Amino acid sequence: MMTDLQWLGALCSSDTGLRGGLLLGLFVAGAAGSVVHCAPMCGAFVLGQVSERMARLPQARLCERQRISNGMLLPYHLGRLCTYAGLGAAAAGSTAVLGQSAWFGSISAALLVLAAGLFLALALRRILPGRIVQGLASFERAPRFWSAILGRAARSVPRGSAAGEFLLGIALGFLPCGFLYAALAAAAASGRPALGAAAMVAFGLGTVPSLMLVGIAGHAAGRGWSRGVAVAAPVLMVVNAMLLLALAWQRMA
Repeated sequence: MMTDLQWLGALCSSDTGLRGGLLLGLFVAGAAGSVVHCAPMCGAFVLGQVSERMARLPQARLCERQRISNGMLLPYHLGRLCTYAGLGAAAAGSTAVLGQSAWFGSISAALLVLAAGLFLALALRRILPGRIVQGLASFERAPRFWSAILGRAARSVPRGSAAGEFLLGIALGFLPCGFLYAALAAAAASGRPALGAAAMVAFGLGTVPSLMLVGIAGHAAGRGWSRGVAVAAPVLMVVNAMLLLALAWQRMA
């Protein structure tokens, strides 16, 4: 039986800190960054699906409740979360083989520093001059072959059903994105597939509210709400980067 002091020591262990820090940090990063990144980038996919849903409704059923429920696009977001979970598990699994090595802490710390650097770059894109921003944005450009593969996959998904929206969410979860790369680097640092998957689900859940707002209220209404949040988003991204750096320091200790 563990004594109270032993339980306290377990709760304060570096592994516990890494788990809590990753889940909280990636959720906050997803919530903050989605306002200035995901909503502009993926809003068109969301609005297109909402328009298709509303067009299928008979005139007699058009009402505010239907607009809200259709704008939430739950199957689509569930599909995205499944892709993120799979990517997180794969990223963490790729480092899991190193988990028993004496220098795994250094690799884990390096991945956390990489993630922190990417989140800082995303924050700087909001405040630096345009010419510098263009340089920071270059690492998000997808190879043409990957864009073509995703385009064909998205076009082949059957529309007009919850299953189709779920499959579209799975496909579009693979869209190349510096925001996603940063989260995956942090998830990989765990070296545990289950924790990597959970961390990416937390990240994905953070992105859901802003995309739901776009689906329900549209881009115009969403912009009015997001102006104030957009001011705070870079600050939250910097805070999250500092948290990841603290976790990296902990892994090295």
